[in-house]
Amino acid sequence: MTDEKKLLADAIKLGVANFETTRGSVPDNFKLLLEHSPAAFAGYGMIRSDLMKDGALDLKTKELIFALLDTVIGATEGAKVHAANAIRLGLTVEQLSEGLVQCILAAGITTWNMTGRPALEHAIIVRNDIAAGKP
Repeated sequence: MTDEKKLLADAIKLGVANFETTRGSVPDNFKLLLEHSPAAFAGYGMIRSDLMKDGALDLKTKELIFALLDTVIGATEGAKVHAANAIRLGLTVEQLSEGLVQCILAAGITTWNMTGRPALEHAIIVRNDIAAGKP
């Protein structure tokens, strides 16, 4: 195996492992990227694995930031995933709600209607499942 192929294989393993650690599995949209653009997946995976761990900011805060950024850009599914991850890491629904209000101020009420509300509703379900002992 050439050095380049080994580097690519190692980067792919790192990206897959990070998704498995932080999400439980590689999401379908990233599986598609891996299948058709493995080098792009590898590059993304290396950046993600470096970022998605406790560092100067803890992982809970990073998940909150991603939920808020996804809300502002209208990426509803991403906002829901990151909000749920933040809740699982100990963020409260009240903290998420306060951050989502900041999104309204920065990007308008449509941001709330299209993405913030569904993200908060999903986070409430996750919080209630955690409280009920559901995985």
